[in-house]
Amino acid sequence: MSPSEVFETQRNALKQQWKAVSAVTSEVDITFLVLRVVSFFAGIGWLFLVPYSVSEKAILFKTLIGFSLYSILCYCVIFFRPVWLKKVYIASFFCDIIFLANLVYSERSFENSFFLGFYLLVCLHTIYFGLRFGLLAATLSAFFYLLSITSLLDYINWTDLVVRVAFLYFITVPLGLLSEQANRDKKKVDYLNRELAHSQENIKLVQQKLIEMEKLSALGRLTADVANEMRNSLMAVGGLVQKIQKNSALGDEEQESVAIIINEIVRNEKILAATLDYCNMAEAELKREEISKPLRAVSPRYRALCQERNIAVEEYYAAGLPRAKIDSGQIQQALDILVCNAIEAMPEGGVLSMSTGHASIHNTPYLTISIRDTGKGIDPNIIQFIFEPLFTTKKGGLGTGLGLSILKKIMEGHRGFVSVKNDVGRGAEFLLHFPFQSEEQDKMTPCWEYLGCGIETELSRHCSAYPHFGRICWATSGPVSQNRINAMCASKIETCPECSFYKTVNNCLPSCSK
Repeated sequence: MSPSEVFETQRNALKQQWKAVSAVTSEVDITFLVLRVVSFFAGIGWLFLVPYSVSEKAILFKTLIGFSLYSILCYCVIFFRPVWLKKVYIASFFCDIIFLANLVYSERSFENSFFLGFYLLVCLHTIYFGLRFGLLAATLSAFFYLLSITSLLDYINWTDLVVRVAFLYFITVPLGLLSEQANRDKKKVDYLNRELAHSQENIKLVQQKLIEMEKLSALGRLTADVANEMRNSLMAVGGLVQKIQKNSALGDEEQESVAIIINEIVRNEKILAATLDYCNMAEAELKREEISKPLRAVSPRYRALCQERNIAVEEYYAAGLPRAKIDSGQIQQALDILVCNAIEAMPEGGVLSMSTGHASIHNTPYLTISIRDTGKGIDPNIIQFIFEPLFTTKKGGLGTGLGLSILKKIMEGHRGFVSVKNDVGRGAEFLLHFPFQSEEQDKMTPCWEYLGCGIETELSRHCSAYPHFGRICWATSGPVSQNRINAMCASKIETCPECSFYKTVNNCLPSCSK
């Protein structure tokens, strides 16, 4: 490196160090520094202006040299180790007491003014450290002051001495109380400022989400209209092409071209149908059903295809599971998507496992449906994108890229979520999680009645807990839900353990915030 580069590097390092020091210092720290500089120059002036004897000047000079050296050392340590700020001040306090004691001792008179330095020292450290340290500083100052005037005690009126020492405590107590109150107020103000900044950030995020949702909503309506028009046109074109195909006058090459056109029309119709399903998906009609019912309905549809492709089918239905709130038709649609994907993931055969079960997440029971294959698994580099619309890994345009997006949307409509367990080279498992609220809990006070948010009277608002999951709101619409925060109260409180309803239901178990 050239000298100029070395200089620039060092200058940048010093800038960064100065920023680190500035971050931990305040007006009180600047006051400490200014007083030290003023004290040093005042001592120099005192040395030259006051007619001391040679021995007294020597003592004062040595004291000032010691004061300047340890002061420089202290601020060097603070500059290079800002986190040691308070430790340095405590160490410098003891040095300052010795310095003042030497000044008092250097002028052997009860009327000297150096003892006022003890008052200033106690005031500053009481303001900075609080009442307890202030009392300690007052006690040590009184001790060192008495020690420095030991030779004068026989000539001093004890009442004057008591007044001087007592004033150290008279100053310390009110200043200490005010300092501690000021520190409490400062912490409260800092906390409120952080909360305000956090709230403002949340408001910005919510506004951005609302804008994005409105844009997506408008785009969805436009997409549905366009897809519907294109589908109608394709159906008309497909009918004409099929009519042409029946014309026996066409040669083999023309027949092959017509067949390609028909296949492409059918493929695009499937894409448009999936797009319309995604855009126009009906609201889930949740009813209490056996969680195994949709799986039992879907399983027979694929047995012949699995047998043809040398895929063994394993089914396991956990016994004694309660009935969940589901839309059986939509869940069958979701399972069709997963089973088709699993079969396509095992072109050389394998095992397709379908099962039901239960799990507990965030103090909430979930009923689960699992679809597992023994294929090659999912590429870890793309697994984060598999639920995005129009994302597909299928070759030759065979996939629409909407299957898993529709699945995710169905699960969001059920206030649940889908998770993926991926084992590269061994297969993948998709787990559908359905939040479970028992029939006994249905009869208990729901969250909206307890909190009085008014969601039941303002149907224009949306909350994932209403009207089915009012006893497990934190898992369906709160900050611990796998989806976004939907409930008004959850958006305000933001932390479930702080919610009075959560405390009532769960006794404020801390695992909810994890």
